Amino acid sequence: MIDLSSKFGRKVKRHLRQEYVIWLTTLGADLSPQPRPVWFVWESSTFLIFSQPHAHKVRHVATHPHVALHFNTDESGDQDVIVFAGTAAIDPNVLPAHRMRAYLRKYRAGIKELGMTPEQFSQEYSVAIRVTPTSLRGW
Repeated sequence: MIDLSSKFGRKVKRHLRQEYVIWLTTLGADLSPQPRPVWFVWESSTFLIFSQPHAHKVRHVATHPHVALHFNTDESGDQDVIVFAGTAAIDPNVLPAHRMRAYLRKYRAGIKELGMTPEQFSQEYSVAIRVTPTSLRGW
C-alpha cells in the first residue's frame, strides 16, 4: 500500500486526481523498457488503464508483469518527479470504460476527439489493465 498521507503523498494524490496522462513502462520481449503514454483512473489504490486487445503492452504485461509509471514534468513550473513501480495484470472483471463513471467523466472529451462514442471506445479499448503499485519515489 502506498502512503499518500505525507507531504509528498499529498502531492502525489493531487497528481492522481488532476493528471490526464501517465507514462506506463512495460518490458518488451527482449526486456527493454517500452514507455508509452496512457489514460488512467486511480481506483481503489490501483491504476486502471484500458487498451486495445492486440497492443504490445497487453502482451508485455502477460509476459513480464513488473511495470513502472510516471507523470510528465514540464516547463510551466511543475517539476514534481513521481515514479511508481508495481505489478500489472489483465483484469477481466472490470466494467467496460463507457460504464465506469470516473473514467467517462475524465475522458469523455478525449473519446469524442478520437471520433468515437463511449460505446465504440469500449469496444476498441476492451482490455482492462490493473496496475498495483508496490513502491513510490520522487520529490
